[in-house]
Amino acid sequence: MTEAVQTEGLEAIQYINEKFDKVKKEVEKVIVGQDDMIEAIIIALFSDGHVLLEGYPGLGKTITVKTLSKAIDAKFQRVQFTPDLIPSDITGFELCDPETRKSVVQKGPVFTNLLLADEINRAPAKVQSALLESMQEKQVTIGRETFKLEKLFTVLATQNPIEISGTYLLPEAEVDRFMFKIKITYPSYAEEREIAERQVRDEDVKLDVVLSPEEIISLRHLIAEKIPLHKESAILKYSTRIVRATRPNSDGNGYISNLIMYGASPRASIYLAKASRVYAFLTGSNMVLPEHIHKMAYPVLRHRIILTHEAESQGTDPDDIIETILSKVPILEWEAVRGN
Repeated sequence: MTEAVQTEGLEAIQYINEKFDKVKKEVEKVIVGQDDMIEAIIIALFSDGHVLLEGYPGLGKTITVKTLSKAIDAKFQRVQFTPDLIPSDITGFELCDPETRKSVVQKGPVFTNLLLADEINRAPAKVQSALLESMQEKQVTIGRETFKLEKLFTVLATQNPIEISGTYLLPEAEVDRFMFKIKITYPSYAEEREIAERQVRDEDVKLDVVLSPEEIISLRHLIAEKIPLHKESAILKYSTRIVRATRPNSDGNGYISNLIMYGASPRASIYLAKASRVYAFLTGSNMVLPEHIHKMAYPVLRHRIILTHEAESQGTDPDDIIETILSKVPILEWEAVRGN
């Protein structure tokens, strides 16, 4: 049993908070700014979720993931998605050993802790779908055999929002398997100046290992133990109502029903509750409050809301829809949440 599991009460909150800060500081030795991206990736690790990173080239998406893998002593694999990629390039394949004349399985890069799917939308749907089984069930089928993946397994995929030529839309079934979609923006003037200064110095950065994959698994169990999510949980009730309000013709959401073609699936309710619970811990709180749920609603829901042509013609963004929903859905469990 690890040190994490043995901590209790306020000590547990402090322990998790300290670990979070240490991981973040290690990543910030290399990455300047991009706090939302770093925070979201760490929350996803603690919540057992996958992350879709969307942003222009050169904003540090790839190096952030690589740096994080060193800080948590995790196995790291990077796959550059291209149109000529085939599913076995990711999952692995069977081959015949000429000496024994027996079938041998060559495992692919998916057998790792952190899998970076770089420019995932450059590969066709057949290749993208190779990740479906691994992302949902944490297993891979190669030939007639099924292999379990690592207990800590997270897919971090990147895509460029401005490129159209040579890209493919991600299947909705795959998009829904990502816990978060993080929009990465340009750095501020001060941040960009510091980025340039660091690169000009060309110094090697020494990174310390502050967590292990085993500790992260233990921290997941600890968080789930301290804030359980049962069917009568106020957090779960409120999260579910928010998610249901994203669906067209849902009760009481007439204010946006003409703007939404498809809403979020039940998987969003699960992810929103889990992510809010972890975010509460990482901010030093021993209870989940509505403000924690509101903060996590944007990255959890924005890629699950499909807008109508009317909404797109008006320049409406999924984040606008989420903001409206959060202002309209009543917080019936406010007192209950505070009493947990």
